[in-house]
Amino acid sequence: MKMTNKEYAEYVKKKTPNSKLIPNALKAFLVGGIICCIGQGLLDGLGAAGLSEENAATAESIILVLVGALLTGVGIYDNIAKFAGAGTLVPITGFANSVVSPALEFKTEGFITGTAAKMFIIAGPVIVFGIASSIVYGIILVLFKLI
Repeated sequence: MKMTNKEYAEYVKKKTPNSKLIPNALKAFLVGGIICCIGQGLLDGLGAAGLSEENAATAESIILVLVGALLTGVGIYDNIAKFAGAGTLVPITGFANSVVSPALEFKTEGFITGTAAKMFIIAGPVIVFGIASSIVYGIILVLFKLI
């Protein structure tokens, strides 16, 4: 079947579903806001439990990443993401989801070539840069304290 560019554009327009921008934006805003409120509640609770501000923030981040990874592992986070769209990508739980999802997808390929290798497809560059920067910063800090 041969089509002109104009005919093809009309065909695509008919087949493309209409975007529900306002409802999708509201869902993303609400779910992302709820995730952030949970994070703030954790931070406040950890601070009230006696942790310093820095330690509470670290513990909060660890807890949110752990919960995001666990919810991804049992398939709940994907259902939340289908409903909320971008609202689940922005918080730190979205980072955990982006690390765990590829690992789960490729687990049939084995532990090393599947799970371990594919885990870092999306988040890998961020992790590598973060670790490398930390090492360089640590070395510089140690050298200046020795001088």
